[in-house]
Amino acid sequence: MQRSNTARTEFASALNQVAHERNLDPAIILDTIRQAILAAFKKDHTQEIKEDYVYDVELDSGSGEAKIFETQGEIYEEEGISKVRVLPKAQKSEVTPPGFGRIAAQTARQVVVQKIREAEKSVIVGEYEKRLGSLVSGTLIRFVGGDVLVDIGKSEAVMPPAEQVHAENYRLNQKLTFYLKSIQDSPRGKEIVVSRADDGLIKELFRREVPEVGSGSVEIKAIARDPGSRTKIAVYSTQPGVDPVGSCVGQKGVRVQAVISDLNGEKVDIIQYSDDPEKFVASALAPAANLTVKIQPKKGTAVVTAPPDQLSLAIGRDGQNAKLAGKITNLHIEVEPGSVPTETSPSQTDTPTEQS
Repeated sequence: MQRSNTARTEFASALNQVAHERNLDPAIILDTIRQAILAAFKKDHTQEIKEDYVYDVELDSGSGEAKIFETQGEIYEEEGISKVRVLPKAQKSEVTPPGFGRIAAQTARQVVVQKIREAEKSVIVGEYEKRLGSLVSGTLIRFVGGDVLVDIGKSEAVMPPAEQVHAENYRLNQKLTFYLKSIQDSPRGKEIVVSRADDGLIKELFRREVPEVGSGSVEIKAIARDPGSRTKIAVYSTQPGVDPVGSCVGQKGVRVQAVISDLNGEKVDIIQYSDDPEKFVASALAPAANLTVKIQPKKGTAVVTAPPDQLSLAIGRDGQNAKLAGKITNLHIEVEPGSVPTETSPSQTDTPTEQS
């Protein structure tokens, strides 16, 4: 009797300790052990398994003693799959092999450990799920196909090709800042997805570097991004006396430069948001200046007239500046040369309004 009580105490104590340390429900662990023991029985006693019988395990949660039972059943088809169900009034019979307890424990141990790891991963994934939409620091640890696997602390995350910035040259052990984008189902279970290409990365970097954005006195109204090359953000002050552009740029550009550093040199234009669409379009086309804007609301178009010396700046290399301006203002932008010629200056690439 003393030995039985000791076994009961040891197993129950070990179960509760594992559940507490791994932050798991004891019922999950017990169910995992039952599945592992049944799998071990079927593996080691294949010839004794009857196809039309149902097998299950009874596990004493106090002592850990396991018994195998079989119940007569019948085979049926469900969605093209053969299954077995217990016959009405069928009686259970114990079929625990002699000495099976020790063999089952040894065989099941690895399976149990794996299941517990999976349960732990589920708990950790749940913690990161609460942090979706925020920043996380990570280290690149593996390349699997087109995916990049990232160590983000308590877990690994995946950065699929669609979330990568193709202008960036990723390498092992590289440390970067990522945007926690989503949790997705995969053959390996639930995976944490991180991004370097999502617009959310820009927003959260400014929230981290600019106290006024973090507090809400400066609001990021819109973002247009060509990942790895250039980004435009439209900012607006919700508090009188606060300069939204100046707040985001920072003294001597220190704040925006911190963001650019995290973006590996991606250029960032910070523009003043306006409810007046003509003013907003003109601001969005910075660094070009002296523009005339006419909005055609029915067409969703903005016709912009630019002086000859500002035309190339308004359009940008390969049309990038006009394209990003159109995206951030939600208008199709058509840039035309001004009819009055002005003295042109040498080709310009940057002005003080652009941060690079």
